[in-house]
Amino acid sequence: MKPYDIVIIGGGAGGVAALKSAYDESLRILLIERDKTLGGILKQCIHNGFGLHHYKEELTGPEYAERGIREIEGLGADVLVDTTVMDVNKENGRFSINVINTDKGAFTLESKAVILSSGCYERTSGAIQLPGDRPAGIMPAGSAQRYLNIDGYLVGRKVFILGSGDIGLIMARRMRLEGADVLGVAELMPHSNGLTRNIVQCLHDFDIPLYLSHTVTDIRGESVLEGITISEVDEQFNAIEGSEKHFEVDTLLLSVGLIPDIGMFDSLKFDISPKTNGAIVDHTYQTSIEGLFACGNALHVHDLVDFVTEEATKAGKQAKDYILKNKKRSHNTIDLTPKGNISYLLPQKLDMGDAFEEVTVSFRTTTNAMTGKFHVYQGDTLLFTKKAKFIVPAEMEKLTIKRDQLINKDPINIEFEVINV
Repeated sequence: MKPYDIVIIGGGAGGVAALKSAYDESLRILLIERDKTLGGILKQCIHNGFGLHHYKEELTGPEYAERGIREIEGLGADVLVDTTVMDVNKENGRFSINVINTDKGAFTLESKAVILSSGCYERTSGAIQLPGDRPAGIMPAGSAQRYLNIDGYLVGRKVFILGSGDIGLIMARRMRLEGADVLGVAELMPHSNGLTRNIVQCLHDFDIPLYLSHTVTDIRGESVLEGITISEVDEQFNAIEGSEKHFEVDTLLLSVGLIPDIGMFDSLKFDISPKTNGAIVDHTYQTSIEGLFACGNALHVHDLVDFVTEEATKAGKQAKDYILKNKKRSHNTIDLTPKGNISYLLPQKLDMGDAFEEVTVSFRTTTNAMTGKFHVYQGDTLLFTKKAKFIVPAEMEKLTIKRDQLINKDPINIEFEVINV
């Protein structure tokens, strides 16, 4: 098989946007998707709220996916669905991608560059070490969403949700609308991990209680779930004795975090961020492996699919320039480092060999604040300050750093000053 110039792994919103941006008539491009159709997780997200930034109108998940798919139809790129990537290696400047296709079986593809847009997966009960037994009725919220919205199967009638991630909040509303009794949502942290609009529209509007600084401390039931106990936790996340609350439920949905799905790249040993569990990249979205780009939820978990599309569009363009302009990494980099009240920054590096004029930095805070200030330093020198309002860790923040603001090669630090909680 003739080698490809660019192979994109993952056919959700990120992969589709990366293909559209990377496309050029002179390039051989392949998009690989493990499902039977493109669209990714959007296909099961039948609620609205998508597209306000990118398309300037409100769409459901399937509508957003369909818009993107229509935009790449007829471009001339190859698409492989029902195809799972097993592993990826690089030797002599080329990537070899081992895949299994439902019809064609196992085979190997070659490419000059690879864009990783494989999305993310949910933490399970094993990942968070839930106490007690494992009766039927405990599952990730995303799985319950697929069962209900795709398969038409209501997984339970008396439901409790652990974790306040957006999927869990949306499923609280969805289950209530389908006639289930949603008894509450427990969140380990003292703040919600979901978007503010989802707290309001999915919990407050349906009188579903949110128990902050609480977690599940007991699970009851042998073959099927019969009940749970939640307890309040202290600042060290230890259960407070005497704070127990008991609920009779047949379903416990878990919305306790998402992890970038990059296991197929274990053999490449690229640099990983301990904060995002995704690759460390420079501002061109290139990883520590030259020619390997990453974007979307495979890089870090986004709160809006519009931002996935925006990021993947940039990654696709950079991959195209890497091939057509022979644009190699210069190794003349400046590190971006989070400081006080900032969880992580992305990208983590600026490649000063690239002729960029400005770079948008995405990040999350570690604390809530009604008002505050973001301070951007290079070394000990303050470059600029930006005022901020209504800051919550669940919602991604962005700052633009211009090249002409940089004064030397010292690391760039961003910190958040809380003014009013």
